[in-house]
Amino acid sequence: RGVGDLDAAHADPSSPPVAVLHLEGAEAIDPGLETLELWHAAGLRSLGPVWSRPNDFAHGVPFISPSSPDTGPGLTAAGSALVRRCADLGIVVDLSHLNERGFWDVARLDAGPLVASHSGAHALCPTSRNLTDEQLDAVGASGGLVGVVFACPFLRADMADDADTPVELIADHARHVADRIGVDHVALGSDFDGATLPREMGGVAGLPMLLSALTRTGFTGDDLAAVAWDNWRRVLGDWWGPDT
Repeated sequence: RGVGDLDAAHADPSSPPVAVLHLEGAEAIDPGLETLELWHAAGLRSLGPVWSRPNDFAHGVPFISPSSPDTGPGLTAAGSALVRRCADLGIVVDLSHLNERGFWDVARLDAGPLVASHSGAHALCPTSRNLTDEQLDAVGASGGLVGVVFACPFLRADMADDADTPVELIADHARHVADRIGVDHVALGSDFDGATLPREMGGVAGLPMLLSALTRTGFTGDDLAAVAWDNWRRVLGDWWGPDT
């Protein structure tokens, strides 16, 4: 359960898919964090403290458009303890769905590279779910990354939940993040589990279409390798530490 497992699968085309166990929302974890240890033992390696609602740890952004991500209070005391313990255990803390004050609370804890697994650029689509340029700057300064989301209402300037959204808008968000904080902090974020995605891309079989769109916005071959694999590998390794 480490980067070595990812490397082995990546190097072997016949390998079955390898997944990272992630929880979106920490409702399954008690405020005393006893169950966090159980989840870690079972293979948990990534955790978003919230989905888009409040819980014992933090406040998620409601789906409001247009809106700033500054929608309420930050981390609770239990939330700060959760972030610190995740850092101790090597569990990535995912900032997607967390409101802006919570984001800055996590940044101040300096637990590890800031990661937003599936978010977009607020400058291009002003929904509460996206990151402001100031938040992007913090992600870059920490050595973290933004997995660019594929969900149509988080891509479009009009925030419409419309499957006729062109794939080029995903590339535009990736381009904005890269221009702001560098290609080393851009990754693919998807959100295949229920969001409205661009119809022309469909599911994972359409990812080559996205890579072509990224090329058209100026990403080189080396850039594509970074966005599609290397950046995630680096940041996961920074959080997880050496394989055990």
